[in-house]
Amino acid sequence: MCGIVGSLALRESAEPIDESTLVRMRDVMTHRGPDGAGVWMSRDRRIGLGHRRLSIIDLSDSAAQPMCNADESLWIVFNGEIYNHAEIRKEREGLGVHSWKTDHSDTEVILNAFRQWGIDCLDRFRGMFAFALWDARQRELWLVRDRIGIKPLYFSVNDGRLNFASEIKALLEDRTQPREIDEESLFHFLEFMTCPSPKTLFRGIQRLSAGSWLRVGASGDIQEHRYWDVLEHAGSLGDMSEEEIAERVLETLENAVELRKVSDVPVGVFLSGGIDSSTNAALFSQRGREPVSTFTIGYQGDHGGYRNETDIARSMARSIGADHHELLLSQDDLLSFVPRMVELQDEPIADPVCVPVHYVSKLARDSGITVCQVGEGADELFWGYPSWKRMLTVSRWNDLPVPRIAKRMALRGMKLAGRDETIPYEWLRRGANGLPICWTGSQLFTETQKGKLISPRLRRDLAGLSSWDAISPIRQRFEERAWEPSHLNWMTYLDLNLRLPELLLMRVDKMSMGNSVETRVPFLDHDLVTLALSIPSALKTKDGTLKYILKKSVRGLIPDEIIDRRKQGFGVPLQDWFRAGLSDHVREEIRDFCAGTDYFDETEALRLVDSGDSRFAWFLFNLALWWKRFIR
Repeated sequence: MCGIVGSLALRESAEPIDESTLVRMRDVMTHRGPDGAGVWMSRDRRIGLGHRRLSIIDLSDSAAQPMCNADESLWIVFNGEIYNHAEIRKEREGLGVHSWKTDHSDTEVILNAFRQWGIDCLDRFRGMFAFALWDARQRELWLVRDRIGIKPLYFSVNDGRLNFASEIKALLEDRTQPREIDEESLFHFLEFMTCPSPKTLFRGIQRLSAGSWLRVGASGDIQEHRYWDVLEHAGSLGDMSEEEIAERVLETLENAVELRKVSDVPVGVFLSGGIDSSTNAALFSQRGREPVSTFTIGYQGDHGGYRNETDIARSMARSIGADHHELLLSQDDLLSFVPRMVELQDEPIADPVCVPVHYVSKLARDSGITVCQVGEGADELFWGYPSWKRMLTVSRWNDLPVPRIAKRMALRGMKLAGRDETIPYEWLRRGANGLPICWTGSQLFTETQKGKLISPRLRRDLAGLSSWDAISPIRQRFEERAWEPSHLNWMTYLDLNLRLPELLLMRVDKMSMGNSVETRVPFLDHDLVTLALSIPSALKTKDGTLKYILKKSVRGLIPDEIIDRRKQGFGVPLQDWFRAGLSDHVREEIRDFCAGTDYFDETEALRLVDSGDSRFAWFLFNLALWWKRFIR
C-alpha cells in the first residue's frame, strides 16, 4: 500500500518534467508511505514517476518502486495489493519466465503480466489497485483503477502535462494547477454527499472511475475505457436452492478473507460488533496460528440516541480468542482532529464516520498493526440498511398503476402543506416524473432544499440541471445489462458505482492511510460482488428480513445474538456533541464561507444548521473548512 504520483508531457514541445515538483508532489503524501520513497525520470524528461512506500508484501529493497522490468521497457508505480500474485507468478513461470529480481513482489508480477497479456492482464488480478504503467516501447502511459474502486487515482490535464496521484493534494503541489470549485460538482455534492466520477469538487481535477483504465498515447491522445462491470458477469442463480446459495456465499467469503491474509506484516480486523465485522473476525481467526488483533471505537458518556457497541465487540473478540483493543472518544477528540481530517480528505467527505475511522486506524497503528480488514460493502450487497427497506417499499408503491396527474396533484397538496423539503415529497416528485425512487443510498439535501440553499446567481447559472443528469449513464448501463432489473438490484448497482467507491471507501482509504494503515475489504472481493448480484432479489429480501441470505450463511459462525440484534451502524453522536457547544463554532465557519463565496444563501444555510438535524450542520461545516484550507 503506497502513494503514487507522476507527470507526463503530452507533446514533444512541452516543457520537460520538473523533478523537484514531482518530489514535492510525492512527499506531501508521506503518510501513505513512510517506509521509503523513490523517483524515476525518463532520459528525455517526458515522464516522471514517484512513489511513497508502505511495506506490506516483500519488504526487501529489491521490491522498491518505481520498478522496471529487466530491459527497462516497462516502469510502474503501484498502490494496492494483488492477492493472487503467487498464482500468477507460477503461471508466468509455466510460460517460460524464470528470471525474477524479487522474491515475491506483487508489483513485479504486474509488470510481467502486462508484458505477457497486455492490458488484458487485469482480468487475472484479484485485489485492490491503482497503478500507472509506462510502456517505453509504445510511448504509452496506462492509468488503472481496480474493479470496485477501493483505491483512488486522480489526474489533471494542465499546462501541456497530465499529472496523476493517489491524492488531490499532490496535484495541487503543481503551482500551475488552478484551485477553483467546480460548480456543477458542488450541486451534485449536495445530493450525493460526494461528487460522481469522473469529476471532483476541484475544477479541472478528475478521478479515474472504478473498473476503468486511461491510456495516453504517444501523440498525447487520451482514451478512457471501463474494463469491468459486474452486470457483464452476474447471472441468475435461480436454479439453486436457498441452502446451496447460502453455502456458496460463505465459501466465497471464506476465500476472500483467506486471500486478504497475504502479508509480510501483521494483519488485524476493525470490529464494530455487527454482523459484517464479526464475520470478518471469525473467518480471519480460522486456521490462524496467532490470535487475531481486533480494534473497536466507542464514545465516552451517555448518548441517548447512540449506544456503544464496545461490549458486543468485546464479547465477540473473546469468543474467537482475539487480542482485543478499544478506545472511547470524547468531543475533544473530535475537535482536535477536525483540522487534520480536512487535510486528509482532500475533498469534503460529508460523513462524520471519518472521525472514528481515523481513531480506530490510529489505535491499530499504535498497537503495531499495519494492515486491517474492514466490513464495507455487505449492506449494499445483501440488503442491510433499514432505509433501503423503506425505499424498496416506496419503489413498489410507485409501480402501482396510479396516473402521473394524480401524483402531481399530491405533490401540490404536500407543497401547500409545507412538506416540499421532505424525503417523501422528493420520492413522489421522482415517481411523478417517471424516474426511479432511489438516486443514492444516502441522500441528505432534496432537490427543493438545494434550490433554496444555493445563491440566486448559482441558481441562474445551473438552471435546468438535475442530479439525475449525473447518474442517468449508470441507469442506462443497468437497463441494458441487468439480468434482473429489479429495484433492489438497481439500488445495489448504483451504490457500487457511486456511493461505495467515492464516499464510503474513500473515507476508509483516506483516514486509514492518514495513519499509514492499509485496509482490506473482503466483502468487496469482485467474485463475491458478482455472486451477490446473481442472487434473486426475492431471496435477499425474504420475509422482509434485512441481510436474510447473509445471516443464513453465517449462522453458526458468529453468535445468534449478533445476527438477530437490531442493526445500529457505525455512527457518531453528533447531535449530543452539537448540543454540548460545537454549534457556535460551526455557525461561525459557515457564515465565513457564505461571506467569502457566492454559492449559498447565508440565511438558508444557517436555518438548516439550526433545524435540529446535525447532518446538515456537519455537511456545511465540512465544506466550509475544506474551502478555507484548499481554495481560499
